[in-house]
Amino acid sequence: MSSENLPQSPERAESPEPHGRKPRVAVVFGGRSSEHGISVVTAGAVMKAIDRTKYDVLPIGITTDGRWALTADEPERMAITDRKVPDVDRLAGAAEGSVVLSVDPGSREVVYTEPGAVPKALGEVDVVFPVLHGPYGEDGTLQGLLELSGVPYVGAGVLASAVGQDKEYMKRVFISFGLPVGPYEVVRPREWDNDPAAARKRLVDFAGEHGWPLFVKPARGGSSMGITKVDDLSGLDAAIEEARRHDPKFLVESLLRGREIECGVLEFEDGPRASVPAEIPPVTAHDFYDFEAKYIDSATGLVPAPLTEEQTAEVQRLAVAAFDAVSCEGLVRADFFLTEDGTFVINEINTLPGFTPISMYPRMWQESGVDYPELVDRLIQAALTRSTGLR
Repeated sequence: MSSENLPQSPERAESPEPHGRKPRVAVVFGGRSSEHGISVVTAGAVMKAIDRTKYDVLPIGITTDGRWALTADEPERMAITDRKVPDVDRLAGAAEGSVVLSVDPGSREVVYTEPGAVPKALGEVDVVFPVLHGPYGEDGTLQGLLELSGVPYVGAGVLASAVGQDKEYMKRVFISFGLPVGPYEVVRPREWDNDPAAARKRLVDFAGEHGWPLFVKPARGGSSMGITKVDDLSGLDAAIEEARRHDPKFLVESLLRGREIECGVLEFEDGPRASVPAEIPPVTAHDFYDFEAKYIDSATGLVPAPLTEEQTAEVQRLAVAAFDAVSCEGLVRADFFLTEDGTFVINEINTLPGFTPISMYPRMWQESGVDYPELVDRLIQAALTRSTGLR
């Protein structure tokens, strides 16, 4: 991408909405995690929904090796085609330039550099809409950079993002706030590296206490990637290897028999509110609700979930309680099991839930009276009015 084709820099601004300029939204997507592709899909949906009469959009893709690249504003190229997810490297093409965000909180300037060329200022960014899933984006790392830069951003802050990404500490926080959590066991990298036999025995003992099947999953992953349902001892080692391929820290959870219920939380002017809940019915073509079921085969959920009024009120209460327990901001999707004895158990929250056209979070809010464009607009407006720093 040559410098001649870059967007023209708007005039320097001292406020989010200077005369003659709309607020500028940088949509940051892709990233170094195994969820790179679905992040690109999410970004395409968000970019398509942003009201261009109200905002200017600057698409910034992060390649799998961590380079920040300026990409074309072409959401139609960011969809799943032929069962394949897109990636930033293809969107950026042969361009070798990089995008740099200033860490000077008084600037908010974005600069584009190419090898052997003079850096080109692209103007200031008023707000960042991060749609990075997984490590190096959803886990507080990007949020920390934006805090240093003094740039407002959509969604949870540093602490909430980090806790929401790490399933071990997420569960520990939930337990400390009295939220119901199912049985689990965590294996940290040093434990596995120093004495895998002892760690494996602990997991076998866990299975002896809680029964098979078990779910083995990366501790800091999402989009159901790296998760394996293990029916007996023979599949345990392969499942651990698959989880550790995504994260050296992993955990094991027992099977909770019941219904899978999800609930969205959105921050309004008067505080967080819960959407109508949804139910993920059993997926007959898949062993569980995995990545392929979610994004490739477009498994659909029931919105609203067929629950009683009392059950709906209870899961909404628990979803907001989880949002508050982790000190979240902006949005959260909370995932539950409604067990056979009629009680809800929280499985996890997602501080940056799936946001594609078929994702459950936008669908739940659509049913609750907030359509996709309004949802995107609310998140941007909330970020614009929220300061960075301690709050």
